[in-house]
Amino acid sequence: MSVLKIVGIIPARYGSSRFPGKPLLDLKGKTMIQRVYEGVTKSTILSAIIVATDDQRIYDTVIEFGGKVMMTNPDHPSGTDRCGEVAELLESCDVIINIQGDEPLVDYRQIDQLAGAFQDATVQIATLGIKDVSMDDITNPNRIKIVVNQQQEALYFSRSAIPNFANAKDDPLKLYPYYRHIGLYAYRSSTLQEIIKLAPTDLEKIESLEQLRWLYYGYKIRVIETTIETPNIDVPEDVEKVLKYIK
Repeated sequence: MSVLKIVGIIPARYGSSRFPGKPLLDLKGKTMIQRVYEGVTKSTILSAIIVATDDQRIYDTVIEFGGKVMMTNPDHPSGTDRCGEVAELLESCDVIINIQGDEPLVDYRQIDQLAGAFQDATVQIATLGIKDVSMDDITNPNRIKIVVNQQQEALYFSRSAIPNFANAKDDPLKLYPYYRHIGLYAYRSSTLQEIIKLAPTDLEKIESLEQLRWLYYGYKIRVIETTIETPNIDVPEDVEKVLKYIK
């Protein structure tokens, strides 16, 4: 088994449209970005962990708790682009794992699962999917669904119920093993530098899902099945459900 140099990057911007300033949200005495960072450090496969931010307040907070951080261009349209800027400055790296900055309960085992996918030399991009799916998930546009092929590669991601269950005579969940997307990504460094240069597509604009750009241009996304899911903080209403899990 080859030894890969794997770096975890945590994109963290201040100006979230739905929850401005949330990386600095106090969660029982620690900021959210600190809780994410400390959760990631439990993984033993990462050679470095770097917060990629566009805000001096976040930068100063990471320095204060002893983390590594880099300032990035404030105009990046996505966390992937922010990861790409940091990765380009690294001397050598095989795989980049993009760890969401709003996951204060991040589980290191998810990171290790993603990293393991790259022992297969054909994997360009990997992400996670979970089969613990309810009908509410299937019909909820905020829950991203995935259709995969025989090689466990993504065919499509959608906010809609895919595949359509209009022909289901019984429980739609018996019709097809629905996958729900868990938003961690990992990329080979060379692949990451390529995909951040791709022009946006109509499909990704319609669904508001950047991974559809990668599929459109022919990149393959391996979907790793997981049974691990942790609640994130997307909007202020999510804070209370996360606090219940923090000791």
